[in-house]
Amino acid sequence: MEQIIRRTWAQIDLDAAQENIRQIKRALKPGTKLCATVKADCYGHGYAHTVAAMDEAGADWFAVSNLSEALQLRRMGTEKPVLILGYTPPEMADKLALNGISQAVYSLSYAEKLSEAAVLSGVKVNAHIKIDTGMGRIGFVYHDTAEDHPFLMEAAKACRLPGLYPEGIFMHFSSADCGAAGEAFTRLQYDLFLNAVHVLGTEGIKFELRHCANSAAILEYPEMNLDMVRAGIILYGLYPSEETKKSVPLKPLMEIKTVISLIKEVPADTPLSYSRAYFTPSARRIATVPIGYADGYRRGLSNRSYMLVNGKKAPVVGNICMDQCMLDVTDIPDAREGQTVTVFGADHGEILPVELLASETNTINYEIICGISRRVPRVYLKHGTVVQTTDYML
Repeated sequence: MEQIIRRTWAQIDLDAAQENIRQIKRALKPGTKLCATVKADCYGHGYAHTVAAMDEAGADWFAVSNLSEALQLRRMGTEKPVLILGYTPPEMADKLALNGISQAVYSLSYAEKLSEAAVLSGVKVNAHIKIDTGMGRIGFVYHDTAEDHPFLMEAAKACRLPGLYPEGIFMHFSSADCGAAGEAFTRLQYDLFLNAVHVLGTEGIKFELRHCANSAAILEYPEMNLDMVRAGIILYGLYPSEETKKSVPLKPLMEIKTVISLIKEVPADTPLSYSRAYFTPSARRIATVPIGYADGYRRGLSNRSYMLVNGKKAPVVGNICMDQCMLDVTDIPDAREGQTVTVFGADHGEILPVELLASETNTINYEIICGISRRVPRVYLKHGTVVQTTDYML
């Protein structure tokens, strides 16, 4: 820990990252490739060391949101195939081709612009045709096999454009993480996708890679593996929702730690923090910790959550500030200044799951981990020992 200022930090377990990859791969059908979705700085875990661990553990592909993320992987030395799931300016076709980066193609107009730029640069871009079977974001619309047939013919036209190679075809499930409530629509989306692949096949268009299964579908619908799956949240040891089957054993990678900066004794009826939203009900022992909403500890947790001190629950009291918040440690007599506090994660045999923070703020675990700010250093562990650190502020 000498490499960082011991204020607030994220601990990332690289052994867990590798074991999660192995567990996911064991659950896949033989021959199915695993694409590790590492957009948004590996869901807040940090690219450099997390991607390297996943690569070493056997990830076959990596998926990102945009060209900047893809190029960052290449600068890190990642040689595995990379797929951009979102928008890339068409004039960057040469960057895509020269760096071996595959691009999602989701409309004929976009395909035509990408094709024109590729031809001008004398390159060929690997394209993954995105089919919208009900997510409604991007993709060639295919919600109805009859009404939307013309859009599928646009996809076929895109596949034939010069400068583009139709390497893959994919879609995204909207409700695979909704348990029984989402099953009918998930199966409808899957059937539409297979039909789209078939129709394009009759047009003479074949794809090396068909992929549709996200994290929830990997857990819930193994028959939908196809040629490749795109694992996201499960890579990081978290399940997509409470409704999702826990059919693959996972271990969370991230824990957030902070320290007690001050402990003070206050009398009854003392107001704490902004807006005086909390008054002590009796004489209390209050600890201040240097973490706030600018670090990603959401203000909505004010007076609602707790942290772990020596494995014991210390309630959050008063409104959470930008850089600090307060805990009631009256019932934790061994709490002391300078002591490590667990914001979420494991502490002396107790677990404070990130899902609790998500539930208390009416959001999902994805948003909590992605929201850990860049001023929080990432500390990487292997076999329980710190092996690397990343401090974005240096």
